[in-house]
Amino acid sequence: MDAYATFRLFPKLTEALAKVPELNKLLLEIELPLEPVLAAMEMQGIRINTVYLQELSEQLEKDLQILEQEAYQAAGEKFNLGSPKQLSEILFEKLGLDRKKSRKIKTGYSTDHATLEKLQGEHLVIDKILDYRTLSKLKSTYVDALPALVCPKTQRVHTDFNQTVTATGRLSSSNPNLQNIPIRTEFSRKIRQAFIPESGWLLVSADYSQIELRILAHLSQEPVLVEAYCQGEDVHSVTAKIVFDRDEITPQERNLGKTINFGVIYGMGAQRFARSSGLSVELGKDFIEKYRQKYARVFAYLEKMKKEAIADGYVTTIFGRRRYFDFASDHLNKLRGCNPDDIKLNELKPNNTDAQLLRAAANAPIQGSSADIIKIATIKLHQILQSKQARLLLQVHDELIFEVPSEEWEELQPQIKSTMENAVNLSVPLVVDVRAGKNWMDAK
Repeated sequence: MDAYATFRLFPKLTEALAKVPELNKLLLEIELPLEPVLAAMEMQGIRINTVYLQELSEQLEKDLQILEQEAYQAAGEKFNLGSPKQLSEILFEKLGLDRKKSRKIKTGYSTDHATLEKLQGEHLVIDKILDYRTLSKLKSTYVDALPALVCPKTQRVHTDFNQTVTATGRLSSSNPNLQNIPIRTEFSRKIRQAFIPESGWLLVSADYSQIELRILAHLSQEPVLVEAYCQGEDVHSVTAKIVFDRDEITPQERNLGKTINFGVIYGMGAQRFARSSGLSVELGKDFIEKYRQKYARVFAYLEKMKKEAIADGYVTTIFGRRRYFDFASDHLNKLRGCNPDDIKLNELKPNNTDAQLLRAAANAPIQGSSADIIKIATIKLHQILQSKQARLLLQVHDELIFEVPSEEWEELQPQIKSTMENAVNLSVPLVVDVRAGKNWMDAK
C-alpha cells in the first residue's frame, strides 16, 4: 500500500510542483541530484578508533568518580547526583540557593540544565554537577555507544542522512546522529579525535565561515555588513566598534559583538543576550537598541519575513525553498492573504507559541539558504571526486568531511575551497576553511 499510494500521488504532486517553478527547480537541480551522493556517503561510512574510545571510556570513568567526590565535598554530604529529588533538597533546602531561579515540580524544585546554569557562581557544587552531567552524557551517548555501532564488515559507522525531516531544508543524521558530535569543551574535543580516515590517509574538514551572517548580509543588503565582508574585515569587531562607539576594542568586547551578531539571527532578546554575555538586562537592552539603530536594514528584513509568514503562510530561501507556518492565534490567521506591508507587528501581541514561530520565520530563509548552498557544493564536489580516490564522508551543517590520500591532498585542497566558495554568487564573498589532520579534531 505504501508503494501504491506513492504511485498514485506521484502525478498529482508532479502537477502541483509544475505550478511553482522555483520549487520544481529546487527538486530537480538540488534535491534529486543530492540523493545518490548521500547514498554513497552512507555506504562509505567513517572509521572509528575503537581502541582509543575504550581507553577514553576508562579515563572518563575515573574522572566521573573524582567529580562525584568533589561534589560531595562541596555539598558537605553524600547524595545521588542522578536524583532530581535529592539534588533539589541539597541545593534549595540545605544550601539555601535562590529558588526564584528554579521552578516548582513534583519532586521539589527543578534542577534541569537551564536552572543550574542560572545558579552558576552561587556555589562550587553547581560547577561540579554541571561537569559531571556533561561528562556522563558524553560517555554514554558517544564514547560507549559508538563502538557498538561499528559495522563488522566495513569496520565503519554508517549514518543515515535524511533529506525530508527538518523544516528548514537542512539535512539531518540518524542511527547514529553524527551531526551532533560536540566540540565546545575539552571533553567533547576528545570524542572528535576518535573519527579517523583510511590508514595512511588524511581526514579533511571544509567549513563555511559565518555563512548564515553572510547570507543575512546578502538578503538584508545592510551596507555595514556587506562592506565589512567585501573588504575582508572581521565583522564581529566591526559590530563591537559600532556598539561601543570607538575604534579600539578588547577581545571581550569583540565577543559581545559576536554574541549580538549571531543572536540577532535567532531572535535573541535583551534577557537572553544578558544571560549569554554576563551583562545586566538593562545593558543588554542598551546594546540591542544600539545594534538596531546601526543595522536598521537587518531588522527591517527580519520583520519583513515575519509579515510574509503571516500574510502568505510561508517564507522562502534564496532558491525558492518554502517553510510553511500555521499560527495558533485567530487574530494572526485572519491576516492570511493580506498585504504584508499593511501588518503592524508591534500591535499583534502574539502568544509565546506564535512569537516563537515568528522568530523561526525570520530565521528560516537564512538557515534554509545555507542548507541549499552546502547541498549544491556537495553535489559539485561529488562530481569532482569521481576521478579521485578521495571520498566524501559526512555533511555536518556548514561543514563537509572527506578522507583523502596524502598524494591527492595538495591538488584537492584548492579545488575543495574554490568549489565551495563559488557554489553560488552572493553580494558578499563566501569563505571556506579547509584543513587536514590524522583525525576530525586535528582537521578543525
